[in-house]
Formats: sequence, C-alpha cells, structure tokens
Amino acid sequence: MEEKIYKGTTTVGLVCKDGVVMATEKRATMGHFIASRTAKKIYQVADRIAMTTAGSVGDAQFLARLIKVEANLYEIRRERKPSVRAIATLTSNLLNSYRFYPYIVQLLIGGIDDEGAKIFSIDPIGGAIEEKDIVATGSGSLTAYGVLEDRFSPEMSTNEAVELAVRAIFSAMKRDSASGDGIDVVRITEREYYQFEAKEIDAIIAKFRK
Repeated sequence: MEEKIYKGTTTVGLVCKDGVVMATEKRATMGHFIASRTAKKIYQVADRIAMTTAGSVGDAQFLARLIKVEANLYEIRRERKPSVRAIATLTSNLLNSYRFYPYIVQLLIGGIDDEGAKIFSIDPIGGAIEEKDIVATGSGSLTAYGVLEDRFSPEMSTNEAVELAVRAIFSAMKRDSASGDGIDVVRITEREYYQFEAKEIDAIIAKFRK
C-alpha cells in the first residue's frame, strides 16, 4: 500500500532586537485533500528554542521528538543548556547522515541564548543557514515573504513582530491552498518562551479586517 504523506505548510521566523518570533499555520494536505486542520508544526525542543516544520508531518514529528531528547542529553552531559547554534548543528548533522534516504522536511530552529537571538533554516539533507532577519518556508512562503520584506525592521520588538508574523501567515493562507485552518505563534525572549492562545491570535487577525 502506498504510504500516505501529510504535508503542505507556511512557516515564518523573525529575528528581533529582544528575541525571536516563529509562526505556522495548521493545515496538512495529501495532494488536493485536506488531511488535517489541526496539524502541529511548531515544537519547543529546549528551554528557549523552538523548531518549525514544513513537509512530511510524520518525519517532522519524529525529528521533533529526537531533537528534544538530544537537547536534554546535551544539557546532562555538558551541564549547561545547549545554544541555538548547537541544536541547529546537531539537527544538520542528523539530517546529513540520512542524506541518501532523506527526511522530507524543511526546518527552522530559532531561539535565544548567551549570544543573542538566532534562527537557522535547515534543508532536508542538512544544509544550515543562519538567517539574520526574516525567513519563510513551505508552500506559502512566497506570499509570506512579500509581507515580511515590506514591513519588517531590525529594530522591531518581539511584540511588534508577533503581529507581522500573524499577518504574513494570514496572507499566505489566502493564496496557498495547502495552508490554512488557524495559526500558531511563539515568542521567545530572555524572560520566557510564550505560545499564544487562539483567542489572542484571533484578536490580532481582527485588526487586519477593520
């Protein structure tokens, strides 16, 4: 029997003066069929580090579990919290080791550590790039980039960036059939890792519709 692969996504990440903001929508598709309206595409993998996923839901879920375990082991062995770069390097090495049978994913790993706010984009065979300001992945990324590039400023606070991230995902959902059914957003600063509730995101979206 042919394996069913759920995919389709828009994810965005923004590096701000006081942290990072990462956002995704919730739709998973199989071709033209909407397989899920509640797909989880953003995971907390360490204390102040998140991972967003685009591509195969099964591959993404497995990698999220594995990377979270590896981050915990890193902290136990070295007696210090892993940096964003360390988690990105670990993930890159893992994906590269399976390059002949790759995981069907495009990942963003972002957060804040002693070196400041960082986001890395990682491709299916482990290529990692540090993104200095904005990044978008997935089938709706072109639309999201249009919004981000028009409105982003390096001097933005994470509070301001949350609204921009929601706007970018919301715009992508209008044009990309593989994106939709709600938005997840996290804000990561030195003080906290905060995941927004649905009612908070709905209040932000309501501003766009006025």
